[in-house]
Amino acid sequence: MTRLVKKRMRKKIPINMKQLLLLCFLSWSIITSAQRILLLNGTAHIGDGQVIESAAIGVVNDRIDFVKNALTQTFDPTKWDTIIQLKGQHVYPALVSANNTLGLTEIDAVRATRDFNDVGVWNPHVRAQIAFNVESRVVETVRTNGVLISQATPRGGYISGTSALMNLAGWNWEDATIVANDGIHLNWPYSKESYQKEKQEIYRFFEMAKAYAERKDQQPNDLRMEAIKACFNGQKRVYIHAESLQQIVDVIEFAKKFELAFPVIVGGTEAYLIGPKLKDSKIPIMLGRIHSLPQHEDDLTYQPYRLPSLLKAQGILFCLQNEGDMQPMNTRNLPFQAGTTMAYGLTEEEALQTISLNVCKIVGIDQDYGTLSAGKKATFFVSKGPALEMKTNQVTLILIDGKFCTTSNFQQELYQKYQDKYKQ
Repeated sequence: MTRLVKKRMRKKIPINMKQLLLLCFLSWSIITSAQRILLLNGTAHIGDGQVIESAAIGVVNDRIDFVKNALTQTFDPTKWDTIIQLKGQHVYPALVSANNTLGLTEIDAVRATRDFNDVGVWNPHVRAQIAFNVESRVVETVRTNGVLISQATPRGGYISGTSALMNLAGWNWEDATIVANDGIHLNWPYSKESYQKEKQEIYRFFEMAKAYAERKDQQPNDLRMEAIKACFNGQKRVYIHAESLQQIVDVIEFAKKFELAFPVIVGGTEAYLIGPKLKDSKIPIMLGRIHSLPQHEDDLTYQPYRLPSLLKAQGILFCLQNEGDMQPMNTRNLPFQAGTTMAYGLTEEEALQTISLNVCKIVGIDQDYGTLSAGKKATFFVSKGPALEMKTNQVTLILIDGKFCTTSNFQQELYQKYQDKYKQ
Protein backbone atom coordinates (compact mmCIF):
# COMPACT_ATOMS: atom_id res chain seq x y z
CA MET A 1 0.00 0.00 0.00
CA THR A 2 1.42 3.43 -0.94
CA ARG A 3 2.06 6.34 1.49
CA LEU A 4 -0.70 8.39 -0.12
CA VAL A 5 -3.26 5.69 0.54
CA LYS A 6 -2.03 5.21 4.14
CA LYS A 7 -2.09 8.98 4.77
CA ARG A 8 -5.64 9.34 3.50
CA MET A 9 -6.76 6.37 5.58
CA ARG A 10 -5.28 7.93 8.75
CA LYS A 11 -7.03 11.25 8.07
CA LYS A 12 -10.20 9.49 6.93
CA ILE A 13 -10.08 11.34 3.59
CA PRO A 14 -12.19 9.52 0.98
CA ILE A 15 -10.17 7.98 -1.83
CA ASN A 16 -11.41 8.45 -5.36
CA MET A 17 -11.75 5.02 -7.04
CA LYS A 18 -9.95 6.21 -10.17
CA GLN A 19 -7.05 7.45 -8.05
CA LEU A 20 -6.89 4.14 -6.21
CA LEU A 21 -6.83 2.16 -9.46
CA LEU A 22 -4.12 4.46 -10.84
CA LEU A 23 -2.00 4.04 -7.72
CA CYS A 24 -2.40 0.25 -7.82
CA PHE A 25 -1.45 0.21 -11.49
CA LEU A 26 1.67 2.33 -10.88
CA SER A 27 2.71 0.11 -7.96
CA TRP A 28 2.22 -3.03 -10.10
CA SER A 29 4.21 -1.47 -12.97
CA ILE A 30 7.15 -0.77 -10.69
CA ILE A 31 7.15 -4.29 -9.27
CA THR A 32 6.90 -5.98 -12.67
CA SER A 33 9.16 -3.64 -14.68
CA ALA A 34 11.21 -5.49 -17.28
CA GLN A 35 14.94 -6.03 -16.99
CA ARG A 36 16.50 -4.40 -20.04
CA ILE A 37 20.08 -5.13 -21.12
CA LEU A 38 21.84 -3.68 -24.18
CA LEU A 39 25.08 -5.13 -25.54
CA LEU A 40 26.90 -2.99 -28.10
CA ASN A 41 29.68 -3.35 -30.67
CA GLY A 42 30.36 -7.06 -30.47
CA THR A 43 30.74 -9.45 -33.41
CA ALA A 44 27.51 -11.45 -33.31
CA HIS A 45 27.64 -14.97 -34.72
CA ILE A 46 23.91 -15.40 -35.21
CA GLY A 47 24.13 -19.20 -35.51
CA ASP A 48 22.32 -19.56 -38.85
CA GLY A 49 25.30 -18.51 -40.98
CA GLN A 50 24.99 -14.75 -40.53
CA VAL A 51 27.61 -12.57 -38.83
CA ILE A 52 27.05 -8.95 -37.72
CA GLU A 53 30.40 -7.33 -36.95
CA SER A 54 29.18 -4.32 -34.95
CA ALA A 55 26.05 -5.67 -33.38
CA ALA A 56 23.54 -4.30 -30.92
CA ILE A 57 21.73 -6.98 -28.93
CA GLY A 58 18.75 -6.01 -26.80
CA VAL A 59 17.53 -8.29 -24.02
CA VAL A 60 14.22 -7.80 -22.23
CA ASN A 61 13.67 -10.14 -19.29
CA ASP A 62 14.55 -13.65 -20.52
CA ARG A 63 14.19 -13.01 -24.26
CA ILE A 64 16.23 -11.41 -27.03
CA ASP A 65 14.35 -8.31 -28.16
CA PHE A 66 16.45 -7.55 -31.23
CA VAL A 67 19.81 -8.09 -32.92
CA LYS A 68 20.77 -5.18 -35.19
CA ASN A 69 23.73 -3.43 -36.72
CA ALA A 70 24.80 -0.91 -34.07
CA LEU A 71 26.29 1.45 -36.68
CA THR A 72 22.90 2.10 -38.28
CA GLN A 73 20.92 2.59 -35.07
CA THR A 74 20.68 5.08 -32.23
CA PHE A 75 19.77 4.00 -28.72
CA ASP A 76 18.38 6.04 -25.85
CA PRO A 77 20.54 5.11 -22.82
CA THR A 78 17.73 6.03 -20.42
CA LYS A 79 15.62 3.12 -21.70
CA TRP A 80 18.15 0.47 -20.65
CA ASP A 81 18.98 -0.78 -17.15
CA THR A 82 22.39 -2.10 -18.20
CA ILE A 83 24.53 -1.16 -21.23
CA ILE A 84 27.62 -3.27 -21.93
CA GLN A 85 30.26 -2.22 -24.45
CA LEU A 86 31.78 -5.38 -25.95
CA LYS A 87 34.50 -3.60 -27.97
CA GLY A 88 34.78 -6.17 -30.74
CA GLN A 89 34.40 -9.31 -28.62
CA HIS A 90 32.48 -12.25 -30.10
CA VAL A 91 28.91 -13.18 -29.16
CA TYR A 92 27.64 -16.74 -29.68
CA PRO A 93 24.39 -18.60 -29.02
CA ALA A 94 24.61 -21.28 -26.32
CA LEU A 95 26.63 -24.33 -27.30
CA VAL A 96 24.64 -27.52 -26.72
CA SER A 97 26.11 -30.86 -25.68
CA ALA A 98 23.97 -33.74 -26.95
CA ASN A 99 23.95 -37.29 -25.58
CA ASN A 100 26.01 -36.65 -22.46
CA THR A 101 26.27 -38.01 -18.91
CA LEU A 102 27.29 -34.55 -17.68
CA GLY A 103 25.47 -33.95 -14.40
CA LEU A 104 24.82 -37.69 -13.99
CA THR A 105 28.37 -38.57 -13.00
CA GLU A 106 31.15 -36.77 -11.18
CA ILE A 107 34.13 -39.14 -10.90
CA ASP A 108 34.12 -42.17 -13.18
CA ALA A 109 36.24 -44.20 -10.77
CA VAL A 110 33.82 -43.66 -7.85
CA ARG A 111 30.68 -45.81 -8.20
CA ALA A 112 28.63 -43.62 -5.86
CA THR A 113 28.95 -40.66 -8.23
CA ARG A 114 27.78 -42.57 -11.34
CA ASP A 115 24.02 -42.24 -11.70
CA PHE A 116 23.45 -42.97 -15.37
CA ASN A 117 23.15 -46.77 -15.64
CA ASP A 118 20.15 -48.38 -13.96
CA VAL A 119 19.35 -52.04 -13.29
CA GLY A 120 17.60 -53.87 -16.14
CA VAL A 121 17.70 -53.74 -19.93
CA TRP A 122 14.28 -52.26 -20.82
CA ASN A 123 14.12 -48.95 -18.96
CA PRO A 124 12.19 -46.34 -20.97
CA HIS A 125 10.61 -45.14 -17.71
CA VAL A 126 13.95 -44.27 -16.05
CA ARG A 127 14.31 -40.47 -16.22
CA ALA A 128 17.64 -38.66 -16.28
CA GLN A 129 16.00 -35.36 -15.30
CA ILE A 130 15.59 -36.12 -11.60
CA ALA A 131 19.15 -37.45 -11.29
CA PHE A 132 20.77 -34.31 -12.73
CA ASN A 133 23.22 -32.75 -10.26
CA VAL A 134 23.30 -28.97 -10.67
CA GLU A 135 26.08 -28.72 -8.05
CA SER A 136 28.52 -30.74 -10.15
CA ARG A 137 32.01 -29.21 -10.19
CA VAL A 138 32.43 -30.51 -13.72
CA VAL A 139 29.42 -28.53 -14.95
CA GLU A 140 31.01 -25.18 -14.07
CA THR A 141 34.22 -26.00 -15.99
CA VAL A 142 32.14 -26.84 -19.06
CA ARG A 143 29.95 -23.75 -18.78
CA THR A 144 32.94 -21.40 -18.84
CA ASN A 145 33.84 -22.66 -22.34
CA GLY A 146 30.42 -21.70 -23.68
CA VAL A 147 28.52 -24.99 -23.29
CA LEU A 148 25.31 -23.80 -21.60
CA ILE A 149 22.84 -26.61 -22.39
CA SER A 150 23.26 -30.37 -22.04
CA GLN A 151 21.16 -33.39 -22.92
CA ALA A 152 21.46 -35.53 -19.79
CA THR A 153 21.41 -39.08 -21.13
CA PRO A 154 21.33 -42.47 -19.35
CA ARG A 155 23.36 -45.48 -20.47
CA GLY A 156 23.10 -49.28 -20.51
CA GLY A 157 20.68 -52.03 -21.58
CA TYR A 158 18.61 -52.11 -24.74
CA ILE A 159 16.63 -49.03 -23.72
CA SER A 160 18.71 -46.94 -21.32
CA GLY A 161 15.97 -44.57 -20.28
CA THR A 162 14.67 -41.10 -21.08
CA SER A 163 16.98 -38.12 -21.52
CA ALA A 164 16.30 -34.52 -20.47
CA LEU A 165 17.47 -31.16 -21.78
CA MET A 166 18.97 -29.09 -18.99
CA ASN A 167 20.54 -25.65 -18.74
CA LEU A 168 23.78 -25.51 -16.78
CA ALA A 169 22.92 -22.77 -14.30
CA GLY A 170 19.88 -24.00 -12.38
CA TRP A 171 19.45 -23.91 -8.60
CA ASN A 172 18.01 -27.42 -8.71
CA TRP A 173 16.99 -29.96 -11.34
CA GLU A 174 13.50 -28.47 -11.66
CA ASP A 175 14.94 -25.02 -12.24
CA ALA A 176 17.49 -26.35 -14.78
CA THR A 177 14.95 -28.28 -16.86
CA ILE A 178 14.28 -27.13 -20.42
CA VAL A 179 12.55 -30.33 -21.58
CA ALA A 180 11.85 -32.96 -18.92
CA ASN A 181 11.57 -36.05 -21.14
CA ASP A 182 12.70 -35.35 -24.68
CA GLY A 183 13.19 -38.95 -25.87
CA ILE A 184 14.16 -42.53 -25.10
CA HIS A 185 17.55 -44.03 -25.96
CA LEU A 186 17.67 -47.38 -27.75
CA ASN A 187 20.99 -49.19 -28.13
CA TRP A 188 20.94 -51.09 -31.40
CA PRO A 189 22.69 -54.52 -31.20
CA TYR A 190 26.20 -54.83 -32.66
CA SER A 191 27.31 -58.37 -31.81
CA LYS A 192 27.74 -60.45 -35.00
CA GLU A 193 26.98 -63.71 -33.20
CA SER A 194 23.65 -62.66 -31.69
CA TYR A 195 22.70 -59.72 -33.91
CA GLN A 196 19.53 -61.21 -35.43
CA LYS A 197 18.34 -62.59 -32.10
CA GLU A 198 18.78 -59.25 -30.32
CA LYS A 199 17.15 -57.36 -33.19
CA GLN A 200 14.11 -59.65 -32.93
CA GLU A 201 13.87 -58.90 -29.20
CA ILE A 202 13.77 -55.17 -29.96
CA TYR A 203 11.08 -55.70 -32.59
CA ARG A 204 8.98 -57.76 -30.14
CA PHE A 205 9.25 -55.10 -27.45
CA PHE A 206 8.21 -52.32 -29.82
CA GLU A 207 5.34 -54.38 -31.21
CA MET A 208 4.10 -54.79 -27.67
CA ALA A 209 4.61 -51.06 -26.99
CA LYS A 210 2.77 -50.03 -30.16
CA ALA A 211 -0.16 -52.31 -29.33
CA TYR A 212 -0.27 -50.76 -25.84
CA ALA A 213 -0.22 -47.24 -27.32
CA GLU A 214 -3.18 -48.06 -29.58
CA ARG A 215 -5.37 -49.72 -26.97
CA LYS A 216 -8.73 -48.19 -26.08
CA ASP A 217 -9.42 -49.75 -22.69
CA GLN A 218 -8.43 -48.29 -19.33
CA GLN A 219 -6.54 -51.19 -17.78
CA PRO A 220 -3.90 -50.56 -15.07
CA ASN A 221 -0.94 -48.73 -16.57
CA ASP A 222 2.48 -50.21 -17.28
CA LEU A 223 5.17 -47.63 -16.50
CA ARG A 224 7.50 -48.87 -19.23
CA MET A 225 4.79 -48.84 -21.87
CA GLU A 226 3.51 -45.43 -20.76
CA ALA A 227 7.01 -43.98 -21.12
CA ILE A 228 7.41 -45.26 -24.68
CA LYS A 229 3.86 -44.48 -25.75
CA ALA A 230 4.69 -40.86 -26.55
CA CYS A 231 7.26 -41.98 -29.14
CA PHE A 232 4.46 -43.06 -31.46
CA ASN A 233 2.43 -39.84 -31.27
CA GLY A 234 5.34 -37.46 -31.79
CA GLN A 235 5.73 -36.18 -28.24
CA LYS A 236 9.08 -37.93 -27.75
CA ARG A 237 12.03 -38.73 -29.94
CA VAL A 238 13.66 -42.14 -30.28
CA TYR A 239 17.45 -41.85 -30.18
CA ILE A 240 18.86 -45.02 -31.71
CA HIS A 241 22.55 -45.62 -31.02
CA ALA A 242 24.08 -47.23 -34.11
CA GLU A 243 27.44 -46.98 -35.90
CA SER A 244 27.92 -49.45 -38.76
CA LEU A 245 26.38 -49.50 -42.23
CA GLN A 246 24.31 -52.62 -41.46
CA GLN A 247 23.00 -51.12 -38.23
CA ILE A 248 22.02 -47.85 -39.90
CA VAL A 249 20.20 -49.59 -42.75
CA ASP A 250 18.27 -51.70 -40.22
CA VAL A 251 17.48 -48.63 -38.12
CA ILE A 252 15.95 -46.88 -41.14
CA GLU A 253 13.72 -49.90 -41.80
CA PHE A 254 12.84 -50.16 -38.10
CA ALA A 255 11.81 -46.49 -37.90
CA LYS A 256 9.66 -46.87 -41.00
CA LYS A 257 7.94 -50.06 -39.80
CA PHE A 258 6.92 -48.57 -36.46
CA GLU A 259 6.12 -45.14 -37.92
CA LEU A 260 8.32 -43.35 -35.42
CA ALA A 261 7.64 -39.62 -35.65
CA PHE A 262 11.12 -38.40 -34.71
CA PRO A 263 13.86 -41.04 -34.97
CA VAL A 264 17.47 -39.89 -34.50
CA ILE A 265 20.65 -41.91 -35.12
CA VAL A 266 23.33 -41.43 -32.46
CA GLY A 267 26.86 -42.29 -33.57
CA GLY A 268 26.50 -42.87 -37.31
CA THR A 269 30.18 -43.40 -38.12
CA GLU A 270 29.33 -44.99 -41.49
CA ALA A 271 26.27 -42.86 -42.24
CA TYR A 272 28.07 -41.08 -45.09
CA LEU A 273 28.06 -44.37 -47.06
CA ILE A 274 24.28 -44.23 -47.53
CA GLY A 275 23.72 -40.47 -47.64
CA PRO A 276 20.87 -40.45 -50.21
CA LYS A 277 18.94 -43.15 -48.30
CA LEU A 278 19.38 -41.25 -45.03
CA LYS A 279 18.36 -37.97 -46.62
CA ASP A 280 15.18 -39.56 -48.01
CA SER A 281 14.36 -41.01 -44.59
CA LYS A 282 14.84 -37.54 -42.98
CA ILE A 283 16.61 -39.12 -40.01
CA PRO A 284 19.19 -36.75 -38.49
CA ILE A 285 22.55 -37.85 -37.08
CA MET A 286 24.22 -37.08 -33.76
CA LEU A 287 27.74 -37.75 -34.96
CA GLY A 288 30.15 -39.39 -32.50
CA ARG A 289 33.29 -37.79 -31.06
CA ILE A 290 35.45 -36.69 -33.99
CA HIS A 291 38.61 -36.51 -31.86
CA SER A 292 39.00 -40.26 -32.16
CA LEU A 293 40.75 -42.96 -34.18
CA PRO A 294 39.44 -44.23 -37.54
CA GLN A 295 36.93 -47.07 -37.34
CA HIS A 296 38.72 -49.40 -39.77
CA GLU A 297 42.34 -50.19 -40.57
CA ASP A 298 42.04 -49.04 -44.18
CA ASP A 299 40.32 -45.74 -43.31
CA LEU A 300 42.16 -42.47 -43.80
CA THR A 301 43.87 -41.31 -40.62
CA TYR A 302 41.79 -38.11 -40.68
CA GLN A 303 38.53 -39.90 -41.48
CA PRO A 304 36.75 -38.87 -38.23
CA TYR A 305 37.68 -35.22 -38.82
CA ARG A 306 36.13 -35.07 -42.28
CA LEU A 307 32.89 -36.92 -41.49
CA PRO A 308 30.97 -33.67 -40.83
CA SER A 309 31.86 -32.27 -44.26
CA LEU A 310 30.85 -35.56 -45.92
CA LEU A 311 27.41 -35.43 -44.27
CA LYS A 312 27.06 -31.71 -45.01
CA ALA A 313 27.78 -32.30 -48.71
CA GLN A 314 24.99 -34.92 -48.84
CA GLY A 315 22.42 -32.62 -47.26
CA ILE A 316 22.01 -34.62 -44.03
CA LEU A 317 21.04 -32.78 -40.85
CA PHE A 318 23.64 -33.63 -38.21
CA CYS A 319 25.29 -32.35 -35.07
CA LEU A 320 28.34 -33.25 -33.01
CA GLN A 321 28.29 -35.02 -29.66
CA ASN A 322 30.95 -36.19 -27.27
CA GLU A 323 30.19 -39.76 -26.15
CA GLY A 324 33.29 -41.67 -25.05
CA ASP A 325 35.80 -41.90 -22.22
CA MET A 326 35.50 -39.18 -19.57
CA GLN A 327 32.75 -37.52 -21.57
CA PRO A 328 31.54 -35.07 -18.88
CA MET A 329 35.05 -33.65 -18.42
CA ASN A 330 35.77 -33.67 -22.15
CA THR A 331 32.62 -31.67 -22.86
CA ARG A 332 34.72 -28.54 -22.34
CA ASN A 333 36.45 -29.50 -25.63
CA LEU A 334 33.20 -29.54 -27.61
CA PRO A 335 33.84 -26.13 -29.24
CA PHE A 336 37.31 -27.27 -30.26
CA GLN A 337 35.95 -30.43 -31.84
CA ALA A 338 33.73 -28.18 -33.94
CA GLY A 339 36.78 -26.05 -34.65
CA THR A 340 38.61 -29.10 -36.02
CA THR A 341 35.93 -29.52 -38.71
CA MET A 342 36.95 -26.13 -40.11
CA ALA A 343 40.22 -27.66 -41.28
CA TYR A 344 38.36 -30.44 -43.08
CA GLY A 345 35.68 -28.76 -45.12
CA LEU A 346 33.29 -26.69 -42.96
CA THR A 347 33.24 -22.92 -42.63
CA GLU A 348 33.37 -21.33 -39.18
CA GLU A 349 29.63 -20.62 -39.15
CA GLU A 350 28.80 -24.15 -40.38
CA ALA A 351 31.03 -25.57 -37.63
CA LEU A 352 29.21 -23.43 -35.06
CA GLN A 353 25.85 -24.81 -36.21
CA THR A 354 27.00 -28.39 -35.50
CA ILE A 355 27.01 -27.58 -31.76
CA SER A 356 24.22 -25.00 -31.58
CA LEU A 357 21.38 -24.62 -34.09
CA ASN A 358 21.62 -28.15 -35.55
CA VAL A 359 21.47 -29.72 -32.09
CA CYS A 360 18.46 -27.61 -31.16
CA LYS A 361 16.68 -28.63 -34.37
CA ILE A 362 17.35 -32.32 -33.74
CA VAL A 363 16.17 -32.29 -30.11
CA GLY A 364 13.26 -29.94 -30.82
CA ILE A 365 14.11 -26.73 -28.94
CA ASP A 366 15.07 -24.52 -31.91
CA GLN A 367 12.05 -22.25 -31.33
CA ASP A 368 13.73 -20.97 -28.16
CA TYR A 369 17.44 -21.72 -28.56
CA GLY A 370 20.14 -22.15 -31.20
CA THR A 371 20.48 -18.66 -32.69
CA LEU A 372 20.76 -15.04 -31.64
CA SER A 373 17.32 -14.10 -32.94
CA ALA A 374 14.52 -11.87 -31.71
CA GLY A 375 12.01 -13.75 -29.59
CA LYS A 376 14.38 -16.53 -28.55
CA LYS A 377 15.65 -17.10 -25.03
CA ALA A 378 18.54 -14.84 -24.04
CA THR A 379 20.96 -17.73 -23.59
CA PHE A 380 24.34 -16.83 -25.06
CA PHE A 381 27.93 -15.98 -24.17
CA VAL A 382 30.66 -13.51 -25.06
CA SER A 383 34.25 -14.51 -25.79
CA LYS A 384 37.33 -12.31 -26.24
CA GLY A 385 38.08 -14.11 -29.50
CA PRO A 386 36.66 -16.87 -31.74
CA ALA A 387 35.12 -19.49 -29.43
CA LEU A 388 36.00 -22.49 -31.62
CA GLU A 389 39.72 -21.81 -31.20
CA MET A 390 41.37 -23.02 -27.99
CA LYS A 391 43.66 -20.00 -27.57
CA THR A 392 40.95 -17.40 -28.06
CA ASN A 393 38.00 -19.06 -26.29
CA GLN A 394 38.05 -16.77 -23.25
CA VAL A 395 34.50 -16.29 -21.99
CA THR A 396 33.85 -12.90 -20.40
CA LEU A 397 30.04 -12.90 -20.09
CA ILE A 398 27.33 -15.56 -19.84
CA LEU A 399 23.57 -15.08 -19.95
CA ILE A 400 21.22 -18.02 -19.39
CA ASP A 401 17.55 -17.18 -19.88
CA GLY A 402 18.38 -13.51 -19.39
CA LYS A 403 20.26 -14.00 -16.11
CA PHE A 404 23.94 -13.28 -15.67
CA CYS A 405 26.05 -16.27 -14.71
CA THR A 406 29.57 -16.42 -13.30
CA THR A 407 32.39 -16.83 -15.80
CA SER A 408 34.74 -18.33 -13.22
CA ASN A 409 35.25 -21.93 -12.10
CA PHE A 410 37.20 -23.67 -9.37
CA GLN A 411 40.06 -24.59 -11.71
CA GLN A 412 40.64 -20.95 -12.58
CA GLU A 413 40.46 -20.06 -8.90
CA LEU A 414 43.09 -22.67 -8.06
CA TYR A 415 45.28 -21.41 -10.92
CA GLN A 416 45.08 -17.87 -9.59
CA LYS A 417 45.69 -19.02 -6.02
CA TYR A 418 48.93 -20.85 -6.79
CA GLN A 419 50.07 -18.25 -9.27
CA ASP A 420 49.87 -15.68 -6.47
CA LYS A 421 51.62 -18.09 -4.09
CA TYR A 422 54.67 -18.58 -6.32
CA LYS A 423 54.93 -14.87 -7.00
CA GLN A 424 55.67 -14.26 -3.33
